[in-house]
Amino acid sequence: MPAIFLRRSRIGSSPHPPNPASRAFSLRSLFSPAAPSESRFEAPKPSRFRGSDGSGGGSVAGSGAPVGASWVRRLEEALGRSGCPARFGGLRSFAARAAAAVEPATSDGLTVEGILSSQWTILDESEGDWKSHAAAIAQSISLIKRRLQWKSLLVRLELLSTQLNKPDLWDDPQHAGKISREHGRLMAKMREVMGFEQELLEHIDMIKLAREESDADLELESLQALLRMRRFSKEKELEALLAGEHDSCSCFVEVQAGAGGTESMDWAAMVMNMYKMWAQRRGYGVTVVDEMPGEIAGIKRATIKVDGEYAFGYAKAEVGVHRLVRISPFDSNKRRHTSFAAVAVIPIFGEDFSHVQINESDLRIERFRSGGAGGQSVNTTDSAVRIVHIPTGVTATCQNERSQHQNKASAMAVLQSRLDQLEMARQAQMNAQHTQSLTEISWGNQIRSYVLHPYRMVKDLRTNYEVSDPDSVLEGDLDGFILSYLSDLMDKDEASP
Repeated sequence: MPAIFLRRSRIGSSPHPPNPASRAFSLRSLFSPAAPSESRFEAPKPSRFRGSDGSGGGSVAGSGAPVGASWVRRLEEALGRSGCPARFGGLRSFAARAAAAVEPATSDGLTVEGILSSQWTILDESEGDWKSHAAAIAQSISLIKRRLQWKSLLVRLELLSTQLNKPDLWDDPQHAGKISREHGRLMAKMREVMGFEQELLEHIDMIKLAREESDADLELESLQALLRMRRFSKEKELEALLAGEHDSCSCFVEVQAGAGGTESMDWAAMVMNMYKMWAQRRGYGVTVVDEMPGEIAGIKRATIKVDGEYAFGYAKAEVGVHRLVRISPFDSNKRRHTSFAAVAVIPIFGEDFSHVQINESDLRIERFRSGGAGGQSVNTTDSAVRIVHIPTGVTATCQNERSQHQNKASAMAVLQSRLDQLEMARQAQMNAQHTQSLTEISWGNQIRSYVLHPYRMVKDLRTNYEVSDPDSVLEGDLDGFILSYLSDLMDKDEASP
């Protein structure tokens, strides 16, 4: 977080003559005084700004120097440090107080809302206009807040803060833990957005002060920082699309061949390979949990585990039926065939999630010989495991490992995730559109068509997003489809009453 160096003559309320020494302040240091957060942006060096007497006037945030900005004092009052239990970091009634009492602003009172109302022209990134960069970033901040449902978030934070301050909260540790985790998750989102907003305003202040001091180097550094923020803001907009409670989880991706024999099995294998390549592009870990090969080619079904932050948030856009139209390589008459494959995505909930309790007596565990290559590589042991949850009929299979114990552990993990998701849908109908892929999928409502003949195109039927290069899509270039779907989903949610 770059420090901002402001003179008392600008922000102080003291009647005394201006102090040439500068003061430094970082909003993020107030949120985390013991361990300031790292910033993606390199701060302009303090030595570049000098006081009017030529001395090196700034002191860095956290050095103990008093802060002159009155709005900073209001923020500290809003945080209520003195009146809150240390357990919660002095954040009692943060949401309402922060919203009502504090709005980050530059030294001359410019806010993000003020930037938006000024309607500064947004030029291309290559143009070295700081107002253009600032306007683009301000628009991104406004969009992020809208996607996060900022007002509702503030209300919810206030409610959670009230509950956290009840003296009998921890009489029920499970409920208290749930409240505390949700409070922490929402506070993290608020801190990040406010920190990003304040960083914008600090750089604007830097540019104005650099111009007053005729410091071209400092002005250039701040301008470059604004450009980096402008580019980074696009990532922040995307993250705001993934604001669901479980979007940050890893996930299982399941692909199952539809009717059509070898042709559909080959298509299912192509779809699974597409997701493996997509996950690797994003730097996610990929582990094959289960795979049932077809008799001639392809797969009947397969499950992979995708490990990484926001894996479920992205992959949930792929739930549904995928349709392929091509000249079949398995048809000697070279006729055109249509094939289908179903995709399901299941979140892997963290340890702090209240998992469904599985009783051993409710399980039927079947052991069988794994499929695979023949000859010397044939599996001669019954290492594959299939676990059936008798009350629900949910089944999980794993045959990827040679060890029966490892296969059982993997199958139990898949079964646990499936039962957790079904229970979550039953209680609150959360993630209903994702659980449909497990129980209500039908071959007549495909979400995407991949056409390789007579023309070449991939089109998402939900958003009408399309590309004319199927090869790149089948090689894992799915982000355009995913972002289009998530944006469309968010727009529909905002439009609904």
